Amino acid sequence: MNTGQANEGRADMDASQANEGRAGADRAGADRVNLEKTNADQRTRQSPSASASASASPSPSPSASASPPAYGAGAGTGTGTGSKDRNPSVRVRRFWSVRRVPAGIVALVLAAVAGLLLYDVAAVRSGRPAMRWRDWLADQLATRPLDDAWVMGGAGLLAVLGVWMVVLALTPGLRGLLPMRPPKAGVEGAAGGGGAGAGAVVRAGIDRTSAGLVLRDRAMEVPGVRAARVDVGRRRIRARALAHFRDLDEVRADLDAALHEGIRQLGLARRPALSVHVRRPAKSKR
Repeated sequence: MNTGQANEGRADMDASQANEGRAGADRAGADRVNLEKTNADQRTRQSPSASASASASPSPSPSASASPPAYGAGAGTGTGTGSKDRNPSVRVRRFWSVRRVPAGIVALVLAAVAGLLLYDVAAVRSGRPAMRWRDWLADQLATRPLDDAWVMGGAGLLAVLGVWMVVLALTPGLRGLLPMRPPKAGVEGAAGGGGAGAGAVVRAGIDRTSAGLVLRDRAMEVPGVRAARVDVGRRRIRARALAHFRDLDEVRADLDAALHEGIRQLGLARRPALSVHVRRPAKSKR
C-alpha cells in the first residue's frame, strides 16, 4: 500500500512538472510572438518617414560624406594639355591689395602740405609776412602764361599722378599671387555643418615663385633633364631645360606631361598656358 501511494505521488509530481514545463514553453512562445509583432509594427511606422526623408534628401556622395578635399582637389583628372582636361578654368576673383604704403605716403604728403599752408595763412592773418615760397609761387602763377613749358609740364605731372592713383584704386594688384580653385559648394556646406562659419567663403592662393619651384622640382624628376628653369606668369608658364642624354623629343614629351600634371595638382583657378623648350648644354671649349 505504501508502495502504491508512493508511485501515485511520484506520477502526480511528474505530471505537474510536465504541465508546468509545457505552460512555460507556451508563455515563451507567446512572448516571442508578441515581440516579433512589436518589431514589425515599429518597422512599419518607421518605413514611411524613412522613405520620405530619403526621397527629400539625396544620398550623399562618398566625397561629400568624407572629409572635405583640399584646395584644388577637383581640379581635373589625368595628364595632358590644358585643352584636354575635363574641368575647365573657373571664374575666381583675384586678391585685392590693401596698398597701405601708397595710401600712407599720399596721406602724409597731403597732411604736410595742408599743415604748412594753414600755418602760413594763420601767420599772415596775425600780421606777419608770408613765406618766401608762397610769394614766389604767387608771382610765378601771375606772370607765366598758360602755354609756358613749366606750367604744362607741372600740369602733366599732376595729371599722371592722378591717373596713377585712380588705377591703383580700380585694379586689384598682387600680381604675384595666383588664386586657386575653391572646393565644391556642396562639400563646403557639408564641412561647415551649418555652424556660425558655414557661410564663410574660403579662398587660397599660391605665390608665383613658389609655384615655379614646385614645377621645377617636377621637371628635375624627368629622366634626362640636367637643369631646368620654370618662369610662372599669370597667363603663361615657360619652362627651359637642358638634357644631357636621351632624345630631345622624348625628353620634351615627358617634361610636357610632367609639368601638365604638376599644374593640375597646383589647383589653379585659371590654368596658364605651357611652353616647353629643351636643348643640349653648350659644349665647353678647351
